[in-house]
Amino acid sequence: MKTLRLKLLVLLMLALPTAAWAQRGDAVYVEDRLNQIQQSLMTLTGQLEQLQYRNQQLQQQMEKMQADYEYRLDTLEKGGNAGPRPAAAPTPTPAAGGANLAASAPPTRGGPQGEALYHAAFKLLQDGDYAGAERGFRTFVQQNPQHVLAGNAQYWLGETYYARRDYQNAMVAFAEGYKTYKTSPKGPDNLLKLGVTLAVLNKKQEACAVFARFLQDYPRATDLQKRRIDQERQKNGCG
Repeated sequence: MKTLRLKLLVLLMLALPTAAWAQRGDAVYVEDRLNQIQQSLMTLTGQLEQLQYRNQQLQQQMEKMQADYEYRLDTLEKGGNAGPRPAAAPTPTPAAGGANLAASAPPTRGGPQGEALYHAAFKLLQDGDYAGAERGFRTFVQQNPQHVLAGNAQYWLGETYYARRDYQNAMVAFAEGYKTYKTSPKGPDNLLKLGVTLAVLNKKQEACAVFARFLQDYPRATDLQKRRIDQERQKNGCG
């Protein structure tokens, strides 16, 4: 009987590390799957942003062609010479996704070269090169602060810090994104992620204040964003 108990004790001692390693393996597997999902979401988001931007460019070209056509037609009807339409005064460029930058913002800068820098930085982000993506997005924002993609770049800059658990710099980046590019397509995401980052830093009161402000500033936020806000409020015990 004593021998049997001793054998059982030895087997139990041998089994414990195995169980512990199994649990650890499960945790690693879950973390790997979450990282894969995050990378997939980043890829889809980048593709969506590119499609939105190209659609915006095509829409602007079509509007210009229609305006030129109507001008020429009107000139011909009046018996004049249908020459080129006079250039119109520059107007604020609509941001990708339908939102507009502030009316007082200067004309868009950067052009194709700036856009190439943005997309290169996003590719680095998708590949997991967060340090390289950080440099790319920071350079883009510094060189093209009024570009239609500047608000997006500022948000992704914050994500490069958050992905590396550099929550202090992430908080600063998201706060700057909300302050400077409040009306950009990524304005709601900047504010949402600012609250999440504050909560991670154990600044619960400040995080709850941000979550409470979200619907005031963005009543037309997506259902997904609103659900995320509700989840974060409950998670952090916001009243």
